[in-house]
Amino acid sequence: MSLWDEVWDVVWVELGDRRYPIVVADGALDQAGKWMREVGLSPGSVHLIVTDETVDRAGYARRVAAALTAEGVRVETAVVPAGEPTKSLEWASRLWEAALAAGLDRRSAIWAVGGGMVGDLAGFVAATYMRGIAFVQVPTTWLAHDAAVGGKVAINLPEAKNVVGAFHQPRLVLYDPTALDSLSARDVASGLAEVVKHACIRDAELFHELAERGKELLHLAGSDRGRLLARSCAIKARVVEEDEKESGVRAHLNFGHTLGHSLETLGDYRRYRHGEAVAVGMVFAALLSEEWLGAPPGTAERIAYLLEEIGLPVRIPAEFTDDDLIGPMYKDKKMIGGHLTFVLLETMGRARAVTRIPEEAVRKVLNRHRRQFPPRG
Repeated sequence: MSLWDEVWDVVWVELGDRRYPIVVADGALDQAGKWMREVGLSPGSVHLIVTDETVDRAGYARRVAAALTAEGVRVETAVVPAGEPTKSLEWASRLWEAALAAGLDRRSAIWAVGGGMVGDLAGFVAATYMRGIAFVQVPTTWLAHDAAVGGKVAINLPEAKNVVGAFHQPRLVLYDPTALDSLSARDVASGLAEVVKHACIRDAELFHELAERGKELLHLAGSDRGRLLARSCAIKARVVEEDEKESGVRAHLNFGHTLGHSLETLGDYRRYRHGEAVAVGMVFAALLSEEWLGAPPGTAERIAYLLEEIGLPVRIPAEFTDDDLIGPMYKDKKMIGGHLTFVLLETMGRARAVTRIPEEAVRKVLNRHRRQFPPRG
């Protein structure tokens, strides 16, 4: 039996000679060395694993290192602090220095083992070290199934998120769903927010299926979990194939992220998990869609109901004023010519990026959001 026969699913991201597989397979962490050979990475050069303290304690990086070592690879591991503040120039610089000290060359690869923060940071380092070397995404969270696909890598500045970065596609995405067994319910819910997002912008049938399952989504395992991950990754892959550099439809993947990034910034990247902030942002964007694009009435209610079913927030905290929320929007990378831009829904499963939305329209919908989904407590 070949490696390819032991997987739940394989989704190919078709980008010509840069095509790469997203492999979803239980036990994939322990097959990393074999998959390295399958995608043509060099076992003769040093490989660097980047992980964070939380994932390191779980042992996932050590399993990847053991699998690579078994194939004759010399492996070095760099462990960074967990949390969004690590996505910084300081830590990128430390990793460049670690790569140089370890002897990484143009045929080396960097392996990002962990969540979205690790993937963004390690991918950015890979994109810039020696003008770009190979990297592999090994996501260990639900949330990272979105960030691991598509080659967007970045670090944050204190004032804004993901504004220093590059497009640098991985050679392989290796997803072992059994790594999700150690996640808290909060982290599972946060990751499911991105599955809901993919359904909202691209797959109305998937949204209906998610809504039918509701709380059950928090407890998926085995083939149900593996196939949902692959299906969500496939939506992302098709969007990336159509628009790799985000000049058109790829912007749709930012549905919910404009207000979401404001909330993350206001919470100092600690109060909210990424998926939690995006959940509130999706409800706001759906309300704006009803007001601005004529999306079917009740669209926001449907989304909010599903998100609350899986334990995600949908309400704007009372302590954040309109000015608090709108200020960071003007630093959003989707903004064009100083005008606010939002990804909105024409209907469930069909999105559109809308520019030149007046600030007064945003304030009006923030007010509606607070009335329709009042803060609790």
